[in-house]
Amino acid sequence: MRILVISDIHANLTALEAVIEDAGAVDTVWCLGDLVGYGPDPNESIELVRSLPKLVCLLGNHDAAALGLIDIGSFNHDAQLSALWTQRKLTKENYLFLGNLKQVTYKENVTLTHGSPKNPVWEYIMDTYSATENFKHFSTAICMVGHSHLPISFELNGSGNTVLKTHKPDVQFTASLKNKVILNPGSVGQPRDHDPRASYAIFDDTSLTWTLHRVEYDIAEVQNRITQSGLPTRHAMRLAFGW
Repeated sequence: MRILVISDIHANLTALEAVIEDAGAVDTVWCLGDLVGYGPDPNESIELVRSLPKLVCLLGNHDAAALGLIDIGSFNHDAQLSALWTQRKLTKENYLFLGNLKQVTYKENVTLTHGSPKNPVWEYIMDTYSATENFKHFSTAICMVGHSHLPISFELNGSGNTVLKTHKPDVQFTASLKNKVILNPGSVGQPRDHDPRASYAIFDDTSLTWTLHRVEYDIAEVQNRITQSGLPTRHAMRLAFGW
């Protein structure tokens, strides 16, 4: 199957629409969490995700914050303001949708979660140390995570060492069942690798290929909606620079 893998939409409807159009026809969609937070379109983004084919969707930390399930005191000031704003804006139907999301799920040989298999909501996998620890916490050949907003992967090679792989746009990475991997598709709505284009991946579970993609979208339009919504200006600024 041709599977669209997305994460960290962060209420950025324009970026999400660009990703869906760029990806083209897919058999199913795996969303690794954080549908809301930071951006101006929480309800619209959730509703579009809900409409995607054969959706599998996970709970992210900003989703949990919007539900009041975690203490937002651990967020920075701007993120706290965004979480409170989102809580006020969510429709009952979309609140219930987020409330039914799991923290971890499994699809044959793949573990899906937002942060890490060790700590699904909070932990970032950004270096070989954290990746090595997390390889102990899933038994499938592949684990897909989001949360860091970085399109990176980690491979446990034949010698038992963890290798960090950073990816340039549109370079195909083939995941082999012989070696365990942790894959991150990057962020749709708020990239943090200094590339402002929306990031996503296509996973083919037959050939076991993982292809990262970047797509441009109308950042200025989103920035304007953030400002008009009264959300922190910093949320708008960072979109233009990918940080």
